[in-house]
Amino acid sequence: MNNMFRKKPIGHIHPESSLHRSLSTFDLTLMGIGAIIGAGVFVLTGIAAATKAGPAIVISYVIAGLASMFAALAYAELAAAIGGTGSAYSYAYAGFGEFIAWIIGWNLLLEYVMSVGTVAIGWSGYVTNFLAAIDIHLPDSITKNPFDGGVINLIAVFIIIVLSLLLCLGVKHSARINAVIVAIKLLTIATFIAVASVNVQIENWANFLPFGWTGVMEGAALVFFAYIGFDALSTAVEEAVEPQRSIPIAIMTSLLVCTAVYIIVSLLLTGIVPYTSLNVESPVADALLKIGYQSIGGLIAAGAVAGLTTVMLVMFYGLTRICLAMSRDGLIPVSVAKIHSQTHTPIRIILFTGIVIAAIAGIAPINHAAELVNIGTLAAFTFVCGGVIVLRATLPDLDRPFKLPLNPLIPTLGILFCIYLMLNLPGVTWWRFLIWTIAGILIYFMYGIRHSVLGNANKN
Repeated sequence: MNNMFRKKPIGHIHPESSLHRSLSTFDLTLMGIGAIIGAGVFVLTGIAAATKAGPAIVISYVIAGLASMFAALAYAELAAAIGGTGSAYSYAYAGFGEFIAWIIGWNLLLEYVMSVGTVAIGWSGYVTNFLAAIDIHLPDSITKNPFDGGVINLIAVFIIIVLSLLLCLGVKHSARINAVIVAIKLLTIATFIAVASVNVQIENWANFLPFGWTGVMEGAALVFFAYIGFDALSTAVEEAVEPQRSIPIAIMTSLLVCTAVYIIVSLLLTGIVPYTSLNVESPVADALLKIGYQSIGGLIAAGAVAGLTTVMLVMFYGLTRICLAMSRDGLIPVSVAKIHSQTHTPIRIILFTGIVIAAIAGIAPINHAAELVNIGTLAAFTFVCGGVIVLRATLPDLDRPFKLPLNPLIPTLGILFCIYLMLNLPGVTWWRFLIWTIAGILIYFMYGIRHSVLGNANKN
């Protein structure tokens, strides 16, 4: 039982499973932007404005951005000091022990699987609408899940298969494709900003706080989904050329760029059309169509497809690396952690998780998925911020190439912001989170604690 609370030594490495270092600071920054800008700006902005916050959605983004910034600073310190490919899971292992690490890792798996599956369904919808616009109409049987009148969403399954094969080829190939798509995505957003900035109707901001402060906070809890992704960068420590320098820079740069983009886009979006008209699947493109920009609206839709693709790619990447870290520690079967000798990628993990995600995207209705993803992420962020405080006290002499300023004020603010946002999520989301966590605890005691590499090593 004491194994539950054993902490992994800092710098614990598995040389036989080492990944190939090929990612530069620029690669990592673009990966961060690729992961962050996607469903949040192209989908959730409109929904949150119409149903939660109105034009004050811009304040919601600032609040969610602050919570993310505090967490990002904590991630940057721990990524540079501890390393490892497991992100918050690895940091919790070093700071809080194996049991807490397992719970965090288990919830990170939920976050990443549901994120990729949900975005795949959104991607399928955009592609189907694009094909319909050029008079190619696919039957519902292959574009919708059984609960929505179809048989299987083959479009969503198809993109997961493509991304699985791409990740199997190697992270550098994935990073190059990500860089191209990110460029397209940023060009798309720049086009929207240019057009929207000359079509703002001030009267659309007259009722700025229609749902009050409660709506602003509920909006912040929802649009927090838009910031998920920067944490995936901390899973790339073993594949970064200079991780102690490049990971903190990439995390902070990508988050700052994306926060600025969200604030500008949300402000302009509620300025060009009434916020009540934004509760649609593609609010950015739909708003431009409403003010007469047909061709630009089509371009935005194409950019949204590109944006969602990079989100899936980077989140899928992060999922496989967290599975790799947990497998190395024996908490899930060690056999899946094998790295392919030619591609330097964990092919078994990629294929297995790809099958799971494809099944979710193909046949499952993903209702309220954003909230479910958010609560798992906020819980992980809370422990990462707490990990900074704990490790500063327990390991004061640890080499920290990047040190979070104003400790313990900033990590404490991060904890408070994350908990406050969690409390603004619906009650049903808490029940789902609780059920998933209980399932994880049962798996740990039935399998993980018996096969733990660290626990078995301590017995010998």
